[in-house]
Amino acid sequence: MRMKFFPAMVFGSLLLLPVSGTAQEATLESGLAVRSIRFDPTVVSVELGGTAPLAITAVDGSGRPVNALLRIRGQGVTWDRGVLRGDRPGETTLVVSVTVPSGTDAEPVRATLPITVTMPRVARVDIESPPGKRLYVGTTLRHAATAVMANGAPRPAAVVGWRSSNPTVASVDGWGNVTGRSSGSAVVTASVDGVDGRSEVMVTRLPATDLEIRGGAAQARQGDVLTFSAVARGPSGTVDDANVEWAVSFVPDDTIKAPRASGIVQEGKFVGETPGLYTVFASAGGLVARTTVDIRPREAVREVELVGQGEVHDVHTSDLWVFEGVDGRDYAVTGTWGASGWAYFWDVTNPGAVIKTDSIHVDARTVNDVKVSPDGRYAALSREGASNRTNGVVLLDLADPAHPVVASTFESNGVTGGVHNMFATDEYLFALANGDKYVIIDVRDLANPRFVSEYNHPNSRVHDVWVHDGIAYSSEWGNGVVVVDVGNGRWGGSIQNPVFVTNVPYPVGATHAAFPYFQESTGKSYLFLGDEIMNRRGAAWSGAGLGDGQPEVTRGYVHIIDFTDPESPVDVARYEVPEFGTHNMWVEDDMLYVAYYEGGVRVVDVSGELMGNLATQGREVSVFKSFDPNGVVPNAAMAWGPQPHKGHLFFSDHNSGLWAVKVQPTTRPVS
Repeated sequence: MRMKFFPAMVFGSLLLLPVSGTAQEATLESGLAVRSIRFDPTVVSVELGGTAPLAITAVDGSGRPVNALLRIRGQGVTWDRGVLRGDRPGETTLVVSVTVPSGTDAEPVRATLPITVTMPRVARVDIESPPGKRLYVGTTLRHAATAVMANGAPRPAAVVGWRSSNPTVASVDGWGNVTGRSSGSAVVTASVDGVDGRSEVMVTRLPATDLEIRGGAAQARQGDVLTFSAVARGPSGTVDDANVEWAVSFVPDDTIKAPRASGIVQEGKFVGETPGLYTVFASAGGLVARTTVDIRPREAVREVELVGQGEVHDVHTSDLWVFEGVDGRDYAVTGTWGASGWAYFWDVTNPGAVIKTDSIHVDARTVNDVKVSPDGRYAALSREGASNRTNGVVLLDLADPAHPVVASTFESNGVTGGVHNMFATDEYLFALANGDKYVIIDVRDLANPRFVSEYNHPNSRVHDVWVHDGIAYSSEWGNGVVVVDVGNGRWGGSIQNPVFVTNVPYPVGATHAAFPYFQESTGKSYLFLGDEIMNRRGAAWSGAGLGDGQPEVTRGYVHIIDFTDPESPVDVARYEVPEFGTHNMWVEDDMLYVAYYEGGVRVVDVSGELMGNLATQGREVSVFKSFDPNGVVPNAAMAWGPQPHKGHLFFSDHNSGLWAVKVQPTTRPVS
């Protein structure tokens, strides 16, 4: 299982010279003739974001080139067709190995090349201050400095030195916080590698004599976001351009004396995580205002009941999809991982008596993803690891949902390299192609699927794609989420002509799945982004020493982005549970259903505005861990993907198959 989870920045690139299955077999055989790998040049330095020529040649004992299949890996660099690109600054190593046929005793030839990725010189330093704010005596404004390199890109992790020409008027600390000390003017300078950026600041006396906090509420629940405003007034009226700083203190309502940092306030938005009394402070210059909020328990917890299981004990289970068939009954389809290409169909009309109705076998090592169109007309199975290396998707006719039949396959436009994930609409199927791009397939005629278009984000690897309201959200590891208009039309895109909208990068670099959700109560649109990190390196308990047949260990969490303005996304919240990592998720009716791998399937209240870590705010509703003594790994929960359907929650577990549970209604006292 561990072999499938590696983003492109780790693996770099993989060069496959031939295109046909037969030619590729011949290339694998020719790998046995390789005796060494040559680099030209042998000393390589490349600028960040730039390229440099690099020839890589496999040769036999006589020095003749061999048409071998090479696997090329490098952290912070990418190699493609003789060109090396610098992706991350620093010293790194390119590792090249020859791929040989399986079953051979020959040790693959391997070679390494040290590479230096240098920083382009800094061309200028730009300073930006908070818009709409003035610097008054006693107030502080945070200034931001951006070092722009000669290639026009911002320099990552730039070390900035700050100074003021007149600290008695305006002082500045090492993080760009400029504080007004007395009336007058000063020049603030930010320096990076000897290049200076300058900004003149004017300091005047604060014309306010009173500060008042308005809005919010006197009482709220854990996790409820309250919005306060601070109004500064003086003899001439309201002072709107004074910068207000916010703080919070906490008095717990128990005897344990919970940590004081159990509440968050940012720019007037406040959330309390632990029940108790919170005092919210606003200050500007020497003026201070305060208000108190009583935070009550959220009481979101609800019991969860095991209803039924579709047992799969001989192989690992992958994804699932639950749907209403054209015959009015309810069905589910599940895939298998590393299990010779099986997919199973289940009748789940009675979730307490799940019945396997049929199985479909395709030429694949893994059927990682399964999807069904909203109208229940067809299903799609993804294929990876086909015996002839021709992967692609298999389309199934669901005229009889209990006994589907293969209608056709689609094996062109790059999908032969492997399809990891898909998304199905009634008329079109979005399918990943070898982790490089996604292609859009017209499936209106199931017997004759037709290529329509594709989207390939530059310098990226894609893991998943989800489509909502004519917008495609593709999860692209280090590039975060890439948003593309594929029919919404607001940005001029269509199915035939996908148009890039925006990119939501995420520094964790492990963006694995995205789920868009419109919240009716607030009118906000949120993007839920899930990490996938199949290790716990650096943690106090890393799971080191675990081998085959033992539970997996993971980490990572759900990032929550306010996507109400698609062109200005804001990171606002997260759902993070220590010692577990996320996989697939679903959001419906203000509930987040997330498969948290060995942490089980979890249900989280995501109603109202979101801020902070939802896991510490009493928002967790239910947790169910699918322990099965007969599982592939016994009694080891490994929740893969959840889906709510008609009052039940269905999910697949990597070790034990298909499960159905029911979150019970909130218990209410009888009057």
